[in-house]
Amino acid sequence: MATVKQLFDLSGRVSVVTGGATALGLQMATGLAEAGSNLVICSRKLENCEQAAHGLEKLGVQALAIACDVTKQDQVEAMKNAILAKFGRVDVLVNNAGRAWVAPAEDTPLERWQQVFDLNITAPFICAQIMGREMIKARHGKIINISSVGGLVGRSPKVYDSISYGASKGAIVNFTRDLAIKWAHHNIQVNVICPGFFVTPLLQKAFDRNGDKILAEIPMGRTGGPDDLKGIVVLLASDASNFMTGSVIPVDGGSVAW
Repeated sequence: MATVKQLFDLSGRVSVVTGGATALGLQMATGLAEAGSNLVICSRKLENCEQAAHGLEKLGVQALAIACDVTKQDQVEAMKNAILAKFGRVDVLVNNAGRAWVAPAEDTPLERWQQVFDLNITAPFICAQIMGREMIKARHGKIINISSVGGLVGRSPKVYDSISYGASKGAIVNFTRDLAIKWAHHNIQVNVICPGFFVTPLLQKAFDRNGDKILAEIPMGRTGGPDDLKGIVVLLASDASNFMTGSVIPVDGGSVAW
């Protein structure tokens, strides 16, 4: 029987966080590093990844920075090969990279709709497939998808007007459920976190414009903070969640509980 400390200990494991150089991705990467995991940080901008990796290494873990467009299968395959060359294993995948296009549904260009879906749902499939093949070989793995409360309910256009974002984030919720069932026999757990409103650099202007309306939709009366995703991502990456798969977990201050 393991102790609680042992269940949550990620020492020696290797976690990949897409879009992990900034904002919520970096918060989750930091939580994983604080629990002992080595990190792979990828995004399209290598400089940002290197800066994040340098900071994570100060926590006593190894960190690998990789420039990767996760919508490109060949680049994700190359990233996997680089990870195996350095660490020899992949234990955790956090599909965090994402984007939105803010516009009324009637004015959203098809090209922008497709770009949002490419990054928000096709890229997680590519990464899960390529990293998952290694997890299947190892008979162990954790895949943590990042959706949104916008993937669980419709949202007022006065707060956040992006039909492509909500639709794609809804898609990743059911992608999680279905993949969890399909890979359960491989001892791979697949779960999804649905963050509420966090004031990231990309959302600062939206909060400045509509902060009162946003806060009015959150029972706790505040937005997400700099530590609010750390605990849940460590739980889902660790042995403490070995009997959890297909779970959909809002971290939203109660906004979908109204």
